[in-house]
Amino acid sequence: MFVAVVPPEPIKEELSEFLAPRDGMPWIDPEQWHLTLAFLAQVAQHRVDDLVEALERTAAKHESFELSLAGAGAFPDEFTAKVLWLAPAADMSRLAAGVRNACNSAGATPDGQRFVGHLTIARLKRSLDARKWLQVLDTFRSAPWLVEEVELVHSHLREGQSGRPRYETVASVALGSA
Repeated sequence: MFVAVVPPEPIKEELSEFLAPRDGMPWIDPEQWHLTLAFLAQVAQHRVDDLVEALERTAAKHESFELSLAGAGAFPDEFTAKVLWLAPAADMSRLAAGVRNACNSAGATPDGQRFVGHLTIARLKRSLDARKWLQVLDTFRSAPWLVEEVELVHSHLREGQSGRPRYETVASVALGSA
């Protein structure tokens, strides 16, 4: 499972149009695009309701905010890239910290990775020097959109197209509803 901000359809369409003429990269299906706030390797079924309640309490403390995508990066780095991503043009670290604390309080421990806000757009089978790709991707600027909720998503491994995961939204939690 994971907790994420999911871009609305017009943003997905805008990014899809930008990527369409750029062959040679295994672009991720737009239906899988999201900005992960917390990754939860395992969540016991009996913890899901508690997790949703904890996320609701936390989300209520965070106001809706405007977000756009601007800037590109790679994991682990641009010289040996295995993942290409776009960056949010707003600081999401406070929201991510709140979400991760909520997950912990509900007994759904997030991974220990440092939060780096990003939207993964390509996963590579072999690492490559991605500097030229990043120069191209860095020119993309999405229209802004209002983030009004976060989603708790269950990832069904290898059930999607080409063996990718299939995502199922378990709960959508409104921001600033306190």
